[in-house]
Amino acid sequence: MPLESLLSESDIVTLHVPLTPQTEKMIDATNFSRMKRGVLLVNTSRGRVIEERALIDALKTGRIAGAALDVFEEEPISKEHPLSQLPNVILSPHMGAMTQEAGLRLSRAVTRQVEDLLAGRKPECLIEP
Repeated sequence: MPLESLLSESDIVTLHVPLTPQTEKMIDATNFSRMKRGVLLVNTSRGRVIEERALIDALKTGRIAGAALDVFEEEPISKEHPLSQLPNVILSPHMGAMTQEAGLRLSRAVTRQVEDLLAGRKPECLIEP
């Protein structure tokens, strides 16, 4: 589905894209104007995928009802940042890798690689010069 259609039909927009030249500021004033009035926006990908000035304007005017963000154009975000002052914004740190489950997966991966080294096998994540 083209992005324009997706934005115009969605009640909730969640962003899960890498930051590339094609995705940088992909959600700008033009794309905010395509969204349904009252849409909710969630960004857990990269901060610069959204044009923050346009986001702030869309939040203040009610174009979008609210946003939940754990990434920002400039990090860390300050208490004085306009997004920190808006009642329709939820901010949290970008720390999905800091969960118990992620720590367990990391520990298991490291253990497998040490076992591979000790057994004379090439570890899966070895970066060779």
